[in-house]
Amino acid sequence: MKSEDSIMMETTKGVYTYEYPRPSVTTDCVIFGYDVKEGLSVLLIERGIEPYKGRWAFPGGFLRMDETTEAGALRELKEETEFDVEKGFLEQLGCFSDVDRDPRGRVITIAYYALVQKGAVKGGDDARNAQWYSIGEIPQLAFDHEKILRMALKHLKEQIHFQPIGFELLPETFTMPQLQALYEAILEVHFDRRNFANKMLKLGVLEETGDRPKDAARTVPVHYRFNPDKYKEMKSKGFRLEF
Repeated sequence: MKSEDSIMMETTKGVYTYEYPRPSVTTDCVIFGYDVKEGLSVLLIERGIEPYKGRWAFPGGFLRMDETTEAGALRELKEETEFDVEKGFLEQLGCFSDVDRDPRGRVITIAYYALVQKGAVKGGDDARNAQWYSIGEIPQLAFDHEKILRMALKHLKEQIHFQPIGFELLPETFTMPQLQALYEAILEVHFDRRNFANKMLKLGVLEETGDRPKDAARTVPVHYRFNPDKYKEMKSKGFRLEF
């Protein structure tokens, strides 16, 4: 029987090889989208090949030898949905390595997630279709993607208390009810309107746009935008927001 040292590696033409099994590596993208009319959604693709042909799943696929996991995730997202997420906007969610998670063999996946404003999508490559699904209407998912979704939602709910991540999902100008609706959609709770507004204004990151006439009726909502300098400071330092 070979010792561990003797089987650790061999080299041929400068390439190291190991006498150990090599699991395949994939990436999966949990892309949350939001708009003020439809609320919080997640981007899914309908698989066009086996396994799980016809089942919905997250955009993703096998990692190439010459790319990082983030690069692989961005590539697969673009190929399967024609949707672009800028480099740096993806955050690594975790590694999922249950032995039987993929019927094709031993496959480990690195999951990423991002928060974006919803845009047009179209199925491509081995995805038959691509579609935004409301969080409350998610179909049965392939592989262990329901487990990945649960973790992504849990992470999102925790993170929104410490970083102003949800702000990036709103249009350039917005009302306080629209901001409140975003937080309620993510946290799945209902807030008192006045209490929510007071907490948000105390953060110091909101500024009025000034386009509301001074003599306007109270029913006309005030429009806000984010102070970019304060926003960057809060995002880099983090904060604690309790409701």
